[in-house]
Amino acid sequence: MKEKYFVLLPDGIGLRNFAYSSFNDVAKELGHELVFWNLTPFDIKSMGYNELKAPHPKHHKLTEVYKNTRKNIELRLNIKRTEDPVYNSYKFPKKYNTFNNAVKNILTALYSKMYSSQSGLKRVRKKIIDLEKSTAYYQECLEVLEKETPSVVFCTNQRPSTAIAPIEAAKSLNIPTACFIFSWDNLPKATIVVEADYYLVWSKHMKNELLFYYPGINEKRVIITGTPQFEGHFNDDYKKTKEEFFKEYNLSLDKNYICFSGDDVTTSPNDPYYLQDTAQAVKDLNNKGYNIAIIFRRCPVDFSDRYNSVIEAYKDIIIPISPKWQQAGSMWNAIMPTKADTELLVNTAKHTDLVINVGSSMVFDYVCHENPCAFINYDSEERNHATWNIEHIYKYVHFQSMPDKKAVYWLNAKDGIADVIENAISKNNKETLKHAKNWFDVIINHPKTASKNVWEELERIAKKEK
Repeated sequence: MKEKYFVLLPDGIGLRNFAYSSFNDVAKELGHELVFWNLTPFDIKSMGYNELKAPHPKHHKLTEVYKNTRKNIELRLNIKRTEDPVYNSYKFPKKYNTFNNAVKNILTALYSKMYSSQSGLKRVRKKIIDLEKSTAYYQECLEVLEKETPSVVFCTNQRPSTAIAPIEAAKSLNIPTACFIFSWDNLPKATIVVEADYYLVWSKHMKNELLFYYPGINEKRVIITGTPQFEGHFNDDYKKTKEEFFKEYNLSLDKNYICFSGDDVTTSPNDPYYLQDTAQAVKDLNNKGYNIAIIFRRCPVDFSDRYNSVIEAYKDIIIPISPKWQQAGSMWNAIMPTKADTELLVNTAKHTDLVINVGSSMVFDYVCHENPCAFINYDSEERNHATWNIEHIYKYVHFQSMPDKKAVYWLNAKDGIADVIENAISKNNKETLKHAKNWFDVIINHPKTASKNVWEELERIAKKEK
């Protein structure tokens, strides 16, 4: 029987996973009506998708305060449970540059002390829901759902506050809800604000993480589906021949290319210096008779000019190929991925011999094409940020999932970059790739069938909850 399913899009990331994958095609094959309930500023109807614009998504003015309070308490409790201070590193520096920011931060600090216990955390979670249910936005969501009567409301991201009211409205109307955990590093960061009936996760590892950090969630309501994020790498429709890809971007067939993948400025403020070190290593190799160049793929949400001087200084070596994302606002969640960028990423990973970055999930994109990754693991001699250091990055909890430390090359000094590049272009990397595949299998289950798996589970949820 044809049923209507709402896919809630609180930001553009959900488009990459659930519009540009095979998810939409599977819906058609199953005969379901898929409606993207769109909270973003993006016009996706013009792209051919069935879209319903959300009614003025605006959360309560105190929700952010309680959301940050919740995060602080969860992180503090995680430190107590694990005796690991790494959770402190998931707190962002407070800004007191405006009166509103100062008030929010003072209230957050006060509430974090007032409610600093498991029972206090429960009260904060309830307060967030009560605040959102008091808004005009919530009432508008109720009206939409009463009119549309979807079988399930499926949220593509557990983090945004604007997703709380639609999910709570659905629950009030006894419409089953599900939420996708959208990134491999999210759960240790205390990022869940959407309290859905079911959670869909990438892997057994992520399921165990979710149950560890949120023991109140029923294990039977955490479902392993995989993630559509990597499906493009196994889709022949996205793949181009080397000749086609090189011609499109004016690359030379007689060169070996590696990729330098940039991070955002918060994660890696010293990235321009790492790009410079990599370019110098390539220059030194080329002076020895090699013919190598660098494709520079910046972080999709980094529109800064911080790389310009390095690119200019090494313009014979560095070829910038920017991600094909569209900007609809200044915030990171107002940047929209495009289907064309999925294709670009697939072919970049397929036709370059190595990717170099600071702790990025690009390691998983590259292993799909049996190409290795190198993680930068040294502090630059020149620094953009006096207090930042590389040591903090690899202490993050999600790196503990690496079965061993051989899944990537480790660039422990700039002098070692050239050797790693030589290994990569000579394909002397079977051992590294073997360990990278093991890590991939830990983090990502069902990489080729995630969209199909998600639909199977949404159908089960719809039948079960009737």
